Amino acid sequence: HVQLVESGGGLVQAGGSLRLSCAASGRTFIWYSMGWFRQAPGKEREFVTAISWISNTYYADSSKGRFTISRDNGKNTAYLQMNSLKPEDTAVYYCAAGAGDPTAMEVGYDYWGQGTQVTVSS
Repeated sequence: HVQLVESGGGLVQAGGSLRLSCAASGRTFIWYSMGWFRQAPGKEREFVTAISWISNTYYADSSKGRFTISRDNGKNTAYLQMNSLKPEDTAVYYCAAGAGDPTAMEVGYDYWGQGTQVTVSS
């Protein structure tokens, strides 16, 4: 069993940056793919980015070039560095852990965090 806790959300002006963290419990963190998803008000949750246990990375078109996912297996933590933020990036951001390969599909993840709010003002 893996428990995930996100942190680092907040209010930022357009063009600014934030770094989200996802701290995982459990000694098997290294074997899990990690993903970040987001849900804006009134919209469905969508894929943002994912990373494999050997740090192969995958990005949605909306995040490519602005967001960077990384992981520190020694600290059981995944990160999402978000630069050049836009008002349309406003959402609750969730991290997720999955035993399989990284995927944009929510069903590929077994564990989810509670989410952290990111608000980008114009």
